[in-house]
Amino acid sequence: MVLCQVLAGLGGVGKTQLAAALAHRLWDNGHVDLIVWITATSRTAILTGYADAAARITGIDDAEPDQAAARFLGWLNEPHQRRWLIVLDNLDDPNDLTGLWPPTTTGGHTVVTTRRRDTALLSGRHLIDVDVFTPDQAVAYLHNKLKQQPQRLEEAADLAADLGHLPLALSQAAAYILDRGPRMTCARYRTLLADQRRRLADLAPDALPDQHRDIVAATWTLSIQRADQLAPAGLARPVLELAALLDPNGIPAEIFTTDAAATYCAQRLDRPVDPDDLDDALHILHRFSLLTVDEPTTTARIHAVLQRAVRDNTNPGHQSALAATAADALLEVWPPVERDVAHAQALRANTTALNANIPLGTSNGIHPVLFGATDSLGKVGLVSTAVIACEQLLNDILPVLGRDHPDTLTARSNLARWRGEAGDPAGAVLAYEELLDDVLRVLGPDHPTSLATRNNLASWRGAAGDPAGAVTDYEQLLEDWLRIWGPDHPATLTIYNNLATWQGEAGDPPRATLILLALLDDSLRVLGSDHPDTLTTRHNLALWMAESGDLAGAVTEYEQLLEDRLRVLGPDHPLTLTTRANLAQRRGEAGNPAGAGLAFVDLLEDTLRVLGPDHPLTLSVRANLARLRGEIGDPAGAVLAFEQLLDDVLRVLGPDHPTSLVTRNSLASWRRAAGDPAGALTDYEQLLEDWLRILGPDHPYTLTTRANLAHCRGEAGDPVGAVTAHEQILNDIVRVLGPDHRDTQTFQSNLTLWRGRADNDDSR
Repeated sequence: MVLCQVLAGLGGVGKTQLAAALAHRLWDNGHVDLIVWITATSRTAILTGYADAAARITGIDDAEPDQAAARFLGWLNEPHQRRWLIVLDNLDDPNDLTGLWPPTTTGGHTVVTTRRRDTALLSGRHLIDVDVFTPDQAVAYLHNKLKQQPQRLEEAADLAADLGHLPLALSQAAAYILDRGPRMTCARYRTLLADQRRRLADLAPDALPDQHRDIVAATWTLSIQRADQLAPAGLARPVLELAALLDPNGIPAEIFTTDAAATYCAQRLDRPVDPDDLDDALHILHRFSLLTVDEPTTTARIHAVLQRAVRDNTNPGHQSALAATAADALLEVWPPVERDVAHAQALRANTTALNANIPLGTSNGIHPVLFGATDSLGKVGLVSTAVIACEQLLNDILPVLGRDHPDTLTARSNLARWRGEAGDPAGAVLAYEELLDDVLRVLGPDHPTSLATRNNLASWRGAAGDPAGAVTDYEQLLEDWLRIWGPDHPATLTIYNNLATWQGEAGDPPRATLILLALLDDSLRVLGSDHPDTLTTRHNLALWMAESGDLAGAVTEYEQLLEDRLRVLGPDHPLTLTTRANLAQRRGEAGNPAGAGLAFVDLLEDTLRVLGPDHPLTLSVRANLARLRGEIGDPAGAVLAFEQLLDDVLRVLGPDHPTSLVTRNSLASWRRAAGDPAGALTDYEQLLEDWLRILGPDHPYTLTTRANLAHCRGEAGDPVGAVTAHEQILNDIVRVLGPDHRDTQTFQSNLTLWRGRADNDDSR
């Protein structure tokens, strides 16, 4: 038997009950001859308990408690045959046991229950971390308590989860349900618990079950008071109140040591507070088991029921400031580039929890952390989820702020953006057109938000298949930017950049290159060589140089850009990784597919490490590797790689996202190259149906798929049908893109090819 065990854990997990069960078992089995149970809430209580035990055992009543305690400890240490168990229950302060620890002897056993985790308390003793029930244990407990009235067990598992599987809370919930009439069930109790107007104390039973000393709401009161008294005095409570607003399953500990938290606590306590003070307060709470700090992950966790009790007892005058502080702290630690997927998810979860506990929207506006959380979803590739989150946020703030509030307009813009990113560019165009009407009415034509909305509308118009319309929009927008802000304003330079992009997409890469060359001179002069916008201009210049046919010049430009991005942003920045991808792609196109493949293999390892497997850039790198596998002579391997990629793309982005559809197009293409024209034909037919449904008949992707389908039909033995299809496609392309568009010329070449094949068949 272990001679000294320390049962440590949150109040309410059942430490006392475990100690009592051990005592009963040892006594019933005849393994001990003496049990002394002492409620060790103070040194006086311990001395008094020892003195009472000494009098009972030795028959001597000492006048001084210290003398009696020494007599009792001496007796425990004597080499007699008596086997004993000492239980020191609910030890509040380890210092109270200084000089009073029971001796370590062969026949003796000591059990301490405590909420404290001090190193001095645990050193040299066997620590048992007592946690909450498992989900199965919690449900079994409720079934056992309510088994005589099984109709009350509706949603028992959900109630167990709501209560965080905390034994104390489950016990008192079961007692409350049984105390009430037959209509009170687990489901009804859940409804009452979710009502934030009710306090936990309102849901306590009339009589406490299982020998509980306190109701749930009062269980942690003394621990909080004690923790708040330790140096730095007064800090533990506000730190705990901040934690009570956040996600119980994991709070990045850095939130508690932010400038926002320090400023709030300093104002509340009217004295200076620094991050070290806050860190000390956080670890005091850990020592009292009011929360736990996982040092390897620097994550704090707190029980949800404890959070509710803390919120119930927080001064109402502090609540709004606490919520604002928590939101400011989240923004402060949110990285501009989310390289750690788990960290980003934790920040989003904490934002959601905070807004659920104290809504971050008022009649004056909403906290920007809510916009940051929805954008975060999209940035890590969860675009469909971002759309849902934006819709929910907009629905939440419309009744509070109204349609014309600036934050409502921002929320609508974000929703339109992520709708487009999720594969609905036409929907994004419609949303931005409706938004622009309201922005112009509310803010006027020259307001920056009006101009920004026109910029977004132009971009999505191009993405929806109308690059010429995007060029027209940008040319008109550029005139207004120049009039309002002048030629050297950073936003004006951005408009030039966007105009060049859509000029290229509209079929004129040389024109796009010329615009970007002139823009680069202005960007270097106005912004400097290391400014992010200057680096973006260089990236776009390399892209359109390649599309203009200057692959060697593009490779050189990408190589120089990569050097600068490594120096300015570092090797793990997403833009650095993107530049590596572009460089590898262009090297492959310039005649070195094997070298490009090796570069993509190295890049995939880094994107997996930095961004995770589901990030759009990681998926793009996998697509390039699959393509290169086919280009170096392994079309069957390319098919297999694209099949595997498609499964992941569909899971991450959904079936209607452009990346999903483009991946299906690539799979069909390599299926055809691998000698399966019938399979490719089926793939293209199904893909064309989806392009028509999502983007309409005139989008370039739709037209390209029609051409690929015509190719397959020709290769399957119908060259005349291929000619007819290409003639129809060419007419539509000329109508949509114009006769001089580069894609128009490509389709003209395809038509000429199939006319030649059809003529050859006729001559035979």
